[in-house]
Amino acid sequence: MEIPAERMKMGRDHIVPLSQQAVAAFQELHQLNGHWDFVFPNPHKPMKYMSENAVLYALYRMGYHSRATGHGFRHTASTILNESGLFPSDVIERQLAHVQGNKVRSVYNHAEYMPETPEDDAMVADYIDKVAAKK
Repeated sequence: MEIPAERMKMGRDHIVPLSQQAVAAFQELHQLNGHWDFVFPNPHKPMKYMSENAVLYALYRMGYHSRATGHGFRHTASTILNESGLFPSDVIERQLAHVQGNKVRSVYNHAEYMPETPEDDAMVADYIDKVAAKK
């Protein structure tokens, strides 16, 4: 999936690789809400996407008031992925849409860090399965 630059805070396209399971989940959601452009539309303006506050309020209703935020899940993902040692930090940062702090390096490095082989995809899928099995 590609998110266009105009929707990104840093103004650059962002590519998000999706697992087969994620694609299947989105296809299922589309069947439920296929007449809107967004999977999670704004309930008052369905031609727009759900706001960050809607996510925050949903977390509140689930009992996470003052304990979690939508953005906090990014922190958690970064920590878990970095601690796992399975992924280079450049890959993790790119998937979080973080821009390289070294201005010289950022001018030359436009890597997307996408899986290059089926083995790469399998390694990620195995890791996700192992994490899910621990829950």
